[in-house]
Amino acid sequence: MHIVLIEPEIPGNTGNIARLCAATGFTLHLVKPLGFSVEDKYLKRAGLDYWNLVSIEYHDNFQAVLDKYPNNNFYFFSSKAPQSHCDVSYTEDDFLVFGKETAGIPETILSEHWDTCVRIPMREEARCLNLSNAVAVASYEALRQLDFYSLKIVGQEAI
Repeated sequence: MHIVLIEPEIPGNTGNIARLCAATGFTLHLVKPLGFSVEDKYLKRAGLDYWNLVSIEYHDNFQAVLDKYPNNNFYFFSSKAPQSHCDVSYTEDDFLVFGKETAGIPETILSEHWDTCVRIPMREEARCLNLSNAVAVASYEALRQLDFYSLKIVGQEAI
């Protein structure tokens, strides 16, 4: 599976997400411009001993991701979306797409892909989840649906 971050701004969030990708085997796609240097000490600290396990691709814009992977499913996470992320049937090659911390996914992208926009249920009074928390919730729901296809449980065979 794949995680796409469109113009992430906070190095600690991206570091946490990179660590999640290392633990799950997901590929991380970072769409420029980034709000930090990939050499940033906060980014490195969040996933310091995991960077060698992370597969990262950098893209100049989101259209470049779509162009490179035209046959994959993309799910766009937004608090504005009408359907729950749990109502989707994920596959092993899907892309989970998230926007930057201060603005989310651009409206133009959401409107072009409205039928595959999903939300993580939460109280109406809450604006949104922290980006790295949202990515974790979404990733593990997808993995759960796929019987944790890529992971081992300590002391057991791969599930």
